[in-house]
Amino acid sequence: MTTCKAYRIFNENNGVAGRISEVPVAELGRGEVLIQTAYSSVNYKDALAATGAGKIIRNFPLVGGIDAAGTVLESADARFKAGDEVICTSYDLGVAHDGGYAGVCRVPADWVVPLPQGLTPFDAMALGTAGYTAGLAVELLELNGMAPNNGRVLVNGATGGVASLAIDMLAGKGYGVTALTGKADAHDFLRGLGATEILDRNALDYGTRPLEKALWAAAFDSVGGDQLGWLTRTMQPQGLIASFGNAGGIELKTNVLPFILRGVRLIGVDSVATPMALRRRVWGRLASDLKPRHLTSIAHVIGLDELPAYFQRMLHGEIRGRAVVRIQ
Repeated sequence: MTTCKAYRIFNENNGVAGRISEVPVAELGRGEVLIQTAYSSVNYKDALAATGAGKIIRNFPLVGGIDAAGTVLESADARFKAGDEVICTSYDLGVAHDGGYAGVCRVPADWVVPLPQGLTPFDAMALGTAGYTAGLAVELLELNGMAPNNGRVLVNGATGGVASLAIDMLAGKGYGVTALTGKADAHDFLRGLGATEILDRNALDYGTRPLEKALWAAAFDSVGGDQLGWLTRTMQPQGLIASFGNAGGIELKTNVLPFILRGVRLIGVDSVATPMALRRRVWGRLASDLKPRHLTSIAHVIGLDELPAYFQRMLHGEIRGRAVVRIQ
């Protein structure tokens, strides 16, 4: 194989845009492991990168896609051999290194995770970075004491890829989940994932007091901004918040009282540079106790040629669940 079909992103004519191209395999990013890509996925970061809406990509032209799953073709690293099924997500993939939107992906061995028993390559990309982030958030909050009998868990931005997967995982583990969304037509979808209470973001009263009524034992936030500030003020004593998104802005306006009077803990979730031992542990849980029960209703398949339209819909907040990109 000397070339492969890829969705390559260019910075030209005073703008960033992608298109399907034939890319010489020899030109793909460096690494010890050559993977025949079966599936990739679409994350908000991919949409920002491919359209130029966010300054994500550091080297142009670049094959997009921060996720990949497939089969090893060649490996110069003894940890992997031809025929192994593997996953690669995050690090510099699709940012400064050619990513998963290509028939072949070459990556450093230190980025590669063996596909855990219990997941197919499709499952792995239905999860992708979004599912990994959700699983990592659950892992980190449970390490800090989150448990089903502590009280209700709120998931903000509930129809997004990370949040919808988090709802499914939490409900499957026995947590009582409240979903917060601004999409009135998504209530049945969210209940189907396991949310037992739905809050309308458009009717939410954020309040003005330094401490509001204590409501949540834990919260998962993909929004940031004023909504994250409200969450800090409505947590129960010893409440835990996982922060992993900024769809509502990067500013955080709150005060110290939730932290010094209620012991609230705000925990950042970085899915890019997780130490490999923790990364493998989380992927193992995603194949077992955290495996979502409704992947087939959360995920749907698109082709490389559908990416531009999908990116625009994602940027306009019109997406529900996860898109798996069929490469092979």
